[in-house]
Amino acid sequence: MADDADMTEIRSTTVLPAIREDIVLRTEDGLELVGELALPADGEVRATLITLHPLPTHGGFMDSHVLRKAAWRLPHLANVAVIRFNTRGTASPRGTSDGEFEEGVGEEADVRAAVDFAVARGLPHRWLVGWSFGTELALMHGADLDVEGALLLSPPLHRAKDEDLQDWAATGKPVTALVPEHDDFLKPDEARERFAPLSQLELIPVEDAKHLWVGETYVRIVLDAVVERVAPESAPLPTEVPADVVE
Repeated sequence: MADDADMTEIRSTTVLPAIREDIVLRTEDGLELVGELALPADGEVRATLITLHPLPTHGGFMDSHVLRKAAWRLPHLANVAVIRFNTRGTASPRGTSDGEFEEGVGEEADVRAAVDFAVARGLPHRWLVGWSFGTELALMHGADLDVEGALLLSPPLHRAKDEDLQDWAATGKPVTALVPEHDDFLKPDEARERFAPLSQLELIPVEDAKHLWVGETYVRIVLDAVVERVAPESAPLPTEVPADVVE
């Protein structure tokens, strides 16, 4: 155990050890999507997050900050693998995925390609983690995929319909939604009503939070909630690490 003097606080720019691999996902309609797989540097993978980013026409991509911080932290802190990728037509420093934005419809093939990749790689205990537009993709296209459940960050319910919620309800798979108190699109009280068809939904209102989860306080709330559900033995996450492990 490191002395307190050798510990450093986890901050927004902290990058912790992992095996990071540039990946390419190939969709059933012939597109190549660029992404990254982050694996624990040591030990077995306890769970796998297949992340789905916010709306690309409004700045969402695989590096959207909560997803990037998940990939920077969770392989080391929780032995959780994290897959991030750009949906069709989306660009980031990693590169640009083939195709064009298709309003969440054509992106069904993107979600399927990501899950198929995780299955082919033998990554265990797969969960969809969507943020904003990414929650729509999870709800619209994820119920019948080989995943254990879904975690929804700031779900707007703009595209997903009652039928999609009913499809998830029929699976019995766990679904958790973190809904910011001051969300721009769907606040907790309305979310309870709108999500009624998804009978097993666990809805977590997050006090003072906003849609974009800006600030380390809210990032920690999100990541703790995710890990508590996919790898509970690692929750809550530490807020400090030995200084010599920071990359």
